[in-house]
Parts: sequence; C-alpha cells; structure tokens
Amino acid sequence: MAFTANDVKTLRERTGCGMMDCKKALSEADGNMDKAIEILREKGLAAVAKKAGRIAAEGIVVSVVDKAKKVGVVLEVNSETDFVAKNAEFVKFVNRVAQVIMASNPASVDELMTCKDESGEDVASMLQEKVLTIGENIQIRRFERVEGVMVPYVHGEGRIGVMVMFDTDVADKDGFEAYGKDVAMQVAAAAPQYLDRDSVDPEVVAKEKEILTVQAMNEGKPANIAEKMVIGRINKFYKEVCLVEQPFVKDGDITVAQYTENTAKELGGSIKITGFIRYERGEGLQKREDNFADEVASMMK
Repeated sequence: MAFTANDVKTLRERTGCGMMDCKKALSEADGNMDKAIEILREKGLAAVAKKAGRIAAEGIVVSVVDKAKKVGVVLEVNSETDFVAKNAEFVKFVNRVAQVIMASNPASVDELMTCKDESGEDVASMLQEKVLTIGENIQIRRFERVEGVMVPYVHGEGRIGVMVMFDTDVADKDGFEAYGKDVAMQVAAAAPQYLDRDSVDPEVVAKEKEILTVQAMNEGKPANIAEKMVIGRINKFYKEVCLVEQPFVKDGDITVAQYTENTAKELGGSIKITGFIRYERGEGLQKREDNFADEVASMMK
C-alpha cells in the first residue's frame, strides 16, 4: 500500500518522531499507519520522541583540544537532571560527540546528527541510544569548533566551558599553557562580553553614552562637565565588558592585556589573544521546576 507525504506528516504528529524515521517506518509497514507506529515503538523511537518534550536545561559543557591537529571544540549537551549530567556514560557520550565535531567539522547541530564516528555510527543513533538507556530527554544544544592555538578550561564539573584562542610564537614553551589557563579562568569568572574595544558594537557604545549623558544631566551637571563624566564612565564600561581591559583576577593591579604583555616578555616572544568562547550550562533555557513533596505524594497515590 502506497503512502503520501501527508501520511508521513500525520505519523510524525502522532508519534513525535523524526521525518526520516516516519518515512522509513511507513515504507517498512507498506503504508499501514498502525503498523508503522508499532515499528517505531519497537525501535524505541516513539519513547525517545515522548521524552523530547520534557525540559532539558541541566547537562554539561565540555571544552576539548587536539593539540596535534590544532583543533578544539566547546560543546553543550543538556539533560533533564543534574544527576544524569554526572553519569559516566553521559559524560563519555558528550566527549564522543566532541571528537566527531573535531573530525567532521559540521556546520550545524542538524548536520552533526548525520556525522559518524570512527565506528561508523552516526550521532543521531548515539543520541537515541543514550535517551533510551538513561531515560531522560537529552539535547545537543550548541557547539563551536575552532582551529589554531588555543587553551581550554572547564569550571564546576561542566557548568562553564571556555576556549581562548591566541596568535603566538611561544605556544610550545613552558609557561604558556599556565598563562592560557589563567586567561581562560578569567573568562569563566568575569564573563567578558567582548575581546577589546574594537569588538564592541558601535550601537552598543552609542546607547551607553546616551544613557550615561542623561544620568549626568539628571545629576545637575552642566553639559561640558557631563561630557567629561561620560568619557570616564565609558572607559569604566570598557573595563567591565572587554576581556583585555579587565583587571586580572589573580592580580588586580594589572589588566589582562598587561599580564599578556608580561608573559610574552618572559617567554621571549609575542602573544595576542584573538578570541574566546564562553558557554554556561543552561543559560537562556527554561529551568525545570520540581516539587519533591508533590512528586512523592503523587507516587503514593
């Protein structure tokens, strides 16, 4: 019995499974809708789809580097509970996905799902297997892959993942790795929004100046004094949001730029921070709210 695109759509709506999985199931079932649903259930895909509607805002962020190939990845994978995030199999799965990203260089999460690891298994299959064995909704949320000289750092068992990229001729010298980790820890702790002044959106600066000018005028300052106050406050703004201008967390008397300059002199070369990535687990996601007492009460009914 033949089936149409509308049948595939209907099956997807009824099961929540992926379009390709629904198409394969209908083909295997010779177009029989009920049989296709049964096939999806037997494969465990319907169970995966059911879990996919549940909130996943926990999980871990990893930051890993292959020094030999000069490639690195920052990756966030979410789970429903913090308990699962600490599961050894879950952590192993996340690192396995990171290796696939480094090797395959996918352009998006959707493209990543079709990529395969060295065993020939694609990421979509790996993910489905983990959802079924662990029993929670698991989502690969985002990743960034970079090439060149970089230093990774992970804080708080995967709560924050950082990668800092450099242009340097001293990457192989003793002391560079420790310096790079210090800068990565700075990013984790101080959460800069930009690398330097040139990286700040001009519209952001203009808006900040507008707000600061109004504040100064509201304080009763004349226009010429207000203008000078705005210049000083904008400089303070840059020190808060730009990595290289922030006070160094280990020595507040110097900036990150000065720490970088000092380290370059000590190592006898040049170091320039060219960028950074900072992922914080679950940022921007709706958090699952559980009431333990209500949950226990519901189980006893």
